[in-house]
Amino acid sequence: MSRTFRASILLLFLASCGGGKFSAPRELDDACAIVNQRPEYLRAFKAAERKWGVPVNVLMATIYQESKFIGNARTGHRYVLGIIPMGRQSSAYGYSQALDGTWDEYRDDEGGRGARRDRIKDAADFMGWYMAETEEFLGIPLWDAENQYLAYHEGRTGFANQSYNSKPWLVEVADEVDQRSELYAAQLQGCR
Repeated sequence: MSRTFRASILLLFLASCGGGKFSAPRELDDACAIVNQRPEYLRAFKAAERKWGVPVNVLMATIYQESKFIGNARTGHRYVLGIIPMGRQSSAYGYSQALDGTWDEYRDDEGGRGARRDRIKDAADFMGWYMAETEEFLGIPLWDAENQYLAYHEGRTGFANQSYNSKPWLVEVADEVDQRSELYAAQLQGCR
């Protein structure tokens, strides 16, 4: 067997093994289907709710918006002249799309060095931590998915400066997060 053929077989084998761990659950518009398909998600959200007080539906709606429940989600690339890739748009990664600096702050404060953005338990805890601090610093209630999302997206300083007012698309997205949060809350009450 030639080296090229063996290398090709090995590459195909490795490619077929990947991807499943970080794929999104099916039926993202149905909270019950999500937690039935991925019970570890519900355990992670409930743990974050107990620890930080952020309702499960708010966490779920925010993760839906940030990553569509894809554990290794990344931002797109920036391009020069429309074709030359020049790195990612930001360092956002994982379920929570946490930026490197904010994630490091969380790990120093709460998560420890072993916390990972592509692990749902850590991502949910990170969001709970961030939103609880947002409530403390800005007074935004933990159940207020719309304003919590605006502060999450823009950062607390950006929210305080109302930077979102110059981004009508973001205000619309925050409203969608709020609607999804309400949908998930209603659905979760009827889950078995």
